[in-house]
Amino acid sequence: MAEEEQHKDNSVKNFIELVKKSRRGKLKIYIGMSAGVGKTYRMLQEAHALQRNGIGIQVGYIETHNRSETHALVDGLPVIARRKTFYKGKELEEMDLQAILNRHPEVVIVDELAHTNIEGSKNSKRWQDVLDILEAGISVITAVNIQHLESLNEDVEQITGIAITERIPDKILDLADEVVNIDLTADELVDRLREGKIYEKAKIERALQNFFQSDKILQLRELALKEVAHHVERKIDIEVPKQIKLRPEKFLACISSNAETARIVIRKTARLASYYRSPWIVLYVQSSSESLDRIKLDKQRHLINNLKLATELGAEVVRLKSDAITQTIMKVAEEKEVTTICIGKPHLNLWQVILKTAIFKELLNKIAATETDLVILS
Repeated sequence: MAEEEQHKDNSVKNFIELVKKSRRGKLKIYIGMSAGVGKTYRMLQEAHALQRNGIGIQVGYIETHNRSETHALVDGLPVIARRKTFYKGKELEEMDLQAILNRHPEVVIVDELAHTNIEGSKNSKRWQDVLDILEAGISVITAVNIQHLESLNEDVEQITGIAITERIPDKILDLADEVVNIDLTADELVDRLREGKIYEKAKIERALQNFFQSDKILQLRELALKEVAHHVERKIDIEVPKQIKLRPEKFLACISSNAETARIVIRKTARLASYYRSPWIVLYVQSSSESLDRIKLDKQRHLINNLKLATELGAEVVRLKSDAITQTIMKVAEEKEVTTICIGKPHLNLWQVILKTAIFKELLNKIAATETDLVILS
């Protein structure tokens, strides 16, 4: 009888989740390779088109960056006043989340998705505000640059030489009903910069020397195009019926207390899981040589931070204690029905290679027997 009641409870919970999903607002994200490609301009153009078609749309937050052609498009659109607040002796403006929820338009425009809110706001990040707005049944049109995507953070820093501190988790793009790339060639973007359509004149030369170089723009453009292509592929996988049922992908990222390698493995596995729209797991097997009383405090801190990063990127984190590392990895892979195991490129000297060959061979043999793929991430 108790089992029957439990089944009824689960059935009700599942139905409630379905109802919530149907009431949730739709999310459209305009994505671009950099500032100045025209994301805000396109959002405002769409706002006017929706308004002409009788859709109740309002501007929750827009950042025109004093671009005259963009600023002109705000005219004629209802704008929700920003919330003014004092922070460290200065009057600052933020998007007024509560005013948007109270006014409850059909659609709201929210620019600068990766923005960090002023201390004391309900949410620390604007993307969290957007989730609240969607949950209230309001649809959102928003914009973000590709460099703000969490799993691309290190790739972008390597391309541009600039550390990106404001980031959004990949799950936001996964939640989006539509992702649209605003694309320009490198030459077109540089021309826009020279014409003063992106930054004021005083900043143009500096921008040309730093961020706005053709090789950097091309690499960022490639990242943006790939991201949107993968989003389309994921939508096809979900919405187009399959004639043949394929084995669903599931990734297992194996990390150690080596902070740098672990971070690379986590980020790259997050990308793979994102491309395949599949669940993934981060596994840390603590051997007796890595027990808390044997590894340094800074290593422990880095390990905790890496496991936290994995959680933020959407992984299931598994921590186990064992000296039989290969067997533990394979046991978890079998229990979790993993299709691909991801490990870091080992940084080993010759003696370590000789000593660890047997373990690696054992891992390969076990993987071959279970039709599991192995990916070594450099």
